[in-house]
Order: sequence, then structure tokens, then C-alpha cells
Amino acid sequence: AKMCRRGIAADEAAGNSAKYMGIGAKGSAALKRFYGDRFTTTFEECAKVPWTFGAASIIAEKVIAANPSKMKVCSNKFRSLVAYETQAAQVVTLNEAMTMDRAEFSKAMDVYSFEPSIYEVWNDLQEFYYASVIHGLYLEGAVSEQSSRMAAMESASKNANEMLEKVSLVYNRARQAKITTELCEIISGASAV
Repeated sequence: AKMCRRGIAADEAAGNSAKYMGIGAKGSAALKRFYGDRFTTTFEECAKVPWTFGAASIIAEKVIAANPSKMKVCSNKFRSLVAYETQAAQVVTLNEAMTMDRAEFSKAMDVYSFEPSIYEVWNDLQEFYYASVIHGLYLEGAVSEQSSRMAAMESASKNANEMLEKVSLVYNRARQAKITTELCEIISGASAV
């Protein structure tokens, strides 16, 4: 949410209008208060059902319908079991691809062969590209979340074991003191007789 806030503020400072499409409830909740008027679509129920490429394709269709001139996708990038970083990936939109220099475009696309021609299948390829980017970044974010949860649970288990050891030590000391007191009472009673 912090990176999205910064991105929206930077785009608006440059004189551009910014719109927000979000996946998940946390990002939407964090941004609604200040940027609620910039929301176009949010997908807040995605975490409640298993994530599939079909869900990413539905989101990609909404992105195609919005026809953005520029697009950045913010997500968490998995680095290790204990670390992740937030990244903002620039995604090539349909408008950017159409305004790209023909020589540069041709140089990049001549590596591949298309049947039918690239200009006939470009819109379908763009939708598949959006869905692939969204799907991949969502999965990477899910991996980051699971590793963070795993680390948090490991830490909580360690803390619980330490607390259990402390409580056991206090209990054993109290039990030992009670046994010692009873033994002293028995010995003093026996010596009085």
C-alpha cells in the first residue's frame, strides 16, 4: 500500500491522472481513505478461493477494458524464507506497444514467428501477457506471505516453549518447597515425641 501511495502521488505530481485496481482486501483498506475516488475495480474476495490462471484472466479482461496508457503492478517479491521486498513492475500496455518505435518493435518480435500475423493476434497476446504477469506476481506474493507466516509461527512456537520452560521451573520450585516444608514438619513432629 505504501508503494502504491507513493506511485499515485508521484504520477499526480507529474500532472497525470492515476487510477487504482487492487487484488486483496488489505491494500484496498489501506488506500480507500485517501485515494478512494481513484479506485476503478477491486478484487477483494480472491484470497477466499484457490488462485488460478482463470482468475488472473478475468482480472486481465478488466484491465483490457480499462485500456490504461501506463501501468505499474505493485507486489511482494520473494527473496528468502525470512525476507521479501516490495516492487513496482512496469507493464507494457497496448497503447505503449502501439506507440513503440516500429524498428524497435520489429527487432523484438522478429525473434518469434506468428501464425496468423502478429498484428492479427496482438490483442489476444496482450491479454495473455497481462494475465501471465498478474498470475505470476500473485503467486510470488503468496509465497512471500506463506514464508512470513511460517517464520512468525516458528518464532511463536519458540516463545511458547520458552514460557513453558519458565512456568515448569516455577512450578517445580513451588512443589519442591512444599515437599521440603512437609518434611520439616514431619521431622519436627517426630523429634517432639
